[in-house]
Amino acid sequence: MADLLSRDAVQLAASASSAEEAIRITGGVLVDAGAVDPTYVDAMLAREQSVSTYMGEGFAIPHGTVESKDTVRRDALSFVRFPDGVDWNGHDVRVAIGIAAIGDNHVGILSQLAMILVDPDQARQLREASDVESVLRLLQPSEGDDS
Repeated sequence: MADLLSRDAVQLAASASSAEEAIRITGGVLVDAGAVDPTYVDAMLAREQSVSTYMGEGFAIPHGTVESKDTVRRDALSFVRFPDGVDWNGHDVRVAIGIAAIGDNHVGILSQLAMILVDPDQARQLREASDVESVLRLLQPSEGDDS
């Protein structure tokens, strides 16, 4: 999964006053990385309107709608940490991981993220990572993992 996240798509000190602003920032990183067209950010906001992307452990995973697949240029992730937190519909979010995926590739990406976030210690380490190298290392598949 770390191969989907480029160094320049990691922001460790962002600030947002709402989930909508956080999604715009997270999606903007995907746009800047060349992974999606700018209209994909609107699809990320539409997804959030229909189903919350809050995952627990201080994480949200905003991603676009099925209808927005044609605006995705390549599979990619963005990792944006909000040290002061963001009110995500009543939940405190410290990290938003934006997902851009062609076809059904998002299912595998979501599964891999869920495996990390189900472990409170791994989630804490990722949430508190203070440098890009740590984020990339923590998102690497475990030894023996076929992902």
